[in-house]
Amino acid sequence: MVLYIKSVSAKMHKTQTLLLQLSQTTDLSNLTLRQIGALIGEPHPQNVKHHLCQLISKGLLASNLKYKAHTEFGSKALVNIDFVNIPIVGTANCGPATHIAEENLEGMLTVSRGILKNKNKVFAIQADGNSMNKANINGKTVDNGDYVLVDGEKRSPQNGDYVLSIIDGYANIKRFYLDREHSQIMLKSESQLSIPPIFIATEDFSDYIVAGEVFDVLKNSK
Repeated sequence: MVLYIKSVSAKMHKTQTLLLQLSQTTDLSNLTLRQIGALIGEPHPQNVKHHLCQLISKGLLASNLKYKAHTEFGSKALVNIDFVNIPIVGTANCGPATHIAEENLEGMLTVSRGILKNKNKVFAIQADGNSMNKANINGKTVDNGDYVLVDGEKRSPQNGDYVLSIIDGYANIKRFYLDREHSQIMLKSESQLSIPPIFIATEDFSDYIVAGEVFDVLKNSK
């Protein structure tokens, strides 16, 4: 299996260079992190994992690469982790973007499959600003620079759901409420600041797009 698909930069970390060279002759998916480390002279499995993730995110290793993470917790000696790449398609509140699609691709985010909760059509968008810094999405707030995970298959939200929506060509993350009595949608911010909600009347529904339901947040530590 040949996984090396791009030319290597002269500035690449030594460990990443060794991993790419190893991938030319060895199927890394059949090895634990500790075994891979032994072959390249890296004694720390977590360092191996870090550099593998870096190579996958750069597109230098196949995005469907699976490898075994070998850790030791008492008698538990082996844990299998399946990593996948999901597209980062833009920045919320930063457009224009009339839809969310591959042509807006800004990079790839490497996550373990367990984070995706068996969802298939998942993409990420980076939060711009703090209008949702008091949200509670899977127990997490949304702060400036965080990556928000969106289920693109869920485009018919229920009241109280967090959604990524497109208004006048601009992406935004808000909490969704449909007011049937007054025939309008209310999109609510959840912030320490006093930010008024956005109201959308029935006659304007055709210009409003729900791109998906926000189901998790990956905190982007500074």
